[in-house]
Amino acid sequence: MRVLAAMSGGVDSAVAAARMAEAGHDVVGVHLALSRNPQSYRSGARGCCTIEDSRDARRAADVIGIPFYIWDLAERFHADVVEDFVSEYAAGRTPNPCLRCNEKVKFSAVLERALALDFDAVATGHYARIVDTPDGARELHRAVDPAKDQSYVLGVLTQQQLAHAFFPLGDTVKTEVRAEAERLGLSVAAKPDSHDICFIADGNTPGFLDQHLGQAPGDIVDAQGNKLGEHKGTHGFTVGQRKGLRIGTPAADGKPRFVLDISPVDRTVTVGSREELAVSHLTASKPRWCGPAPDSELHVKAQLRAHGEEVAVTARLEGEQVQVSFDEPTSAVAPGQAVVLYDGTRVIGSATIDTVSRVAAQHA
Repeated sequence: MRVLAAMSGGVDSAVAAARMAEAGHDVVGVHLALSRNPQSYRSGARGCCTIEDSRDARRAADVIGIPFYIWDLAERFHADVVEDFVSEYAAGRTPNPCLRCNEKVKFSAVLERALALDFDAVATGHYARIVDTPDGARELHRAVDPAKDQSYVLGVLTQQQLAHAFFPLGDTVKTEVRAEAERLGLSVAAKPDSHDICFIADGNTPGFLDQHLGQAPGDIVDAQGNKLGEHKGTHGFTVGQRKGLRIGTPAADGKPRFVLDISPVDRTVTVGSREELAVSHLTASKPRWCGPAPDSELHVKAQLRAHGEEVAVTARLEGEQVQVSFDEPTSAVAPGQAVVLYDGTRVIGSATIDTVSRVAAQHA
């Protein structure tokens, strides 16, 4: 097969490309230039898409012995990922930019261009598995290495996209990937993994949002509307947040407070106890199914954050919305994040969390 290997400049994508070449495929490496300011160099494990990364990717392609190109997708990335990130925070929601990048850039713009250039598939260094079924369909499954599993951020992929995708690292643990890179003579064998949000190289998300949205002071209140403090902008908060609230008045019971709700319209951040965070139900929109859309109620597991634990749920599709009820109340469910549904290790699909029903409000 003719395979386009997306090479970020890190060890995972380099080994993924090498494995595809070793399997006998006709592989071409491509580095996605996603930054509008690639002059900046990464700092430790922060940032990506720098000139340094493109050079690391080129050196890896040379060692593997495959052609290499750079595709400039900075404008597409800025419009579909960065601007979406900023606008979601402005609306009081908490987006996942990695998930959006997979949906809009890596498996939309890149895959479309690859197919137009007569490639059969795109290979990436994501930790997830694709399983071919007897009827010719492809299923997305969790990776063997639970600590590195990235199936959550791939839950937006459709059956059509999975049909043209390879994840060569899905059955491998990270230590084996680094050892393989060392054996292959890849200079990125010991390169640190990138962390945090790739387009915020210094890791200061509040500062990045201040720069783009400016400051809009407002009140921090409790669930009864009593003012407890002030803030510089609702975009500096996310549901479930505990640290950085800077509330001068301690809670009556002395326990920590958490962000319960964010209202950019009246610039109010509502805080409360851990018990008040508990959610019994959520409604999500914009569903994306990895296979056929479910036609009946599902009793499955759900993951609510990129590094969150699975929880048992009952889910059903109602029109263009997904209704999810938790078997046991769960906390820190943030609108804007994705709810990804699993049947065992198989990813069923995902949707964007819109609203939640809190247990405390139902008993008020």
